[in-house]
Amino acid sequence: MSNTGPEILDPAPPRAAERILQAARKLFYSDGIRAVGVEEIVARAGVTKPSLYRGFGSKDELVVAVLKQTEADFWARFELSVEAHPGDARAQIRDFFKGLAGRSTKADHRGCGLSNAMVEYPEPEHGAHQVALSHKRDLRARLRALAAEMGARDADGLGDALLLLIEGAYLSSQIFGAGGPSGVVAKAAEALMDAALG
Repeated sequence: MSNTGPEILDPAPPRAAERILQAARKLFYSDGIRAVGVEEIVARAGVTKPSLYRGFGSKDELVVAVLKQTEADFWARFELSVEAHPGDARAQIRDFFKGLAGRSTKADHRGCGLSNAMVEYPEPEHGAHQVALSHKRDLRARLRALAAEMGARDADGLGDALLLLIEGAYLSSQIFGAGGPSGVVAKAAEALMDAALG
């Protein structure tokens, strides 16, 4: 008997809750949260409706779980820019905005799932609104801190202006699609930083 090395087993298929989360995230992003029903989610995930309620309790709980995953992915991308330029806040911002320009000009880009959720759920007590608002506040604080690190005369003002550029890129990508003005968001951020540091 020949030794062919360790047997490689097929990875376990994703659990029902993971499939539901993945399906819901894609549907919510492409079609909007309120427009997507539970039946469509379970059909796309290939599970039963009781599986959804066992895993998440309600559609609202599923929405919150999706938004928390969206937020985690955002910060993972943001941290890649930070890690690529240790100790250089301006280069970190530049790198993040270059990535945003690239993502926001793709045909299937529908802006920020968290910003979209705030529009769909304006009620402050709703879990979706709370997750999204908390994220936006954290992003604002992070941008202001980076602006201070780079020595901006008005760090809070620069941080807020950068946040406005991000949100503008998210919205304009939905209005104009590929080839729209969000493609120049990195240049706009550079001009803002030049003005703030000049």
